[in-house]
Amino acid sequence: MTESAGKSPEQLDRLRRRAAFLRELDEAKALRDRIAPRRARVRQLREAMRRATYHH
Repeated sequence: MTESAGKSPEQLDRLRRRAAFLRELDEAKALRDRIAPRRARVRQLREAMRRATYHH
């Protein structure tokens, strides 16, 4: 890993656990989208509207 330079073992362990958690979260979201496609479509439309109406 290139990010390991200057990081303690605790930080590296935390980063590994975080990466694993985010991977599992993505898998869970994909599974939920396959199980409930209508709900997934509604969620995607809401997110798109939220992005479209967000002003800096």
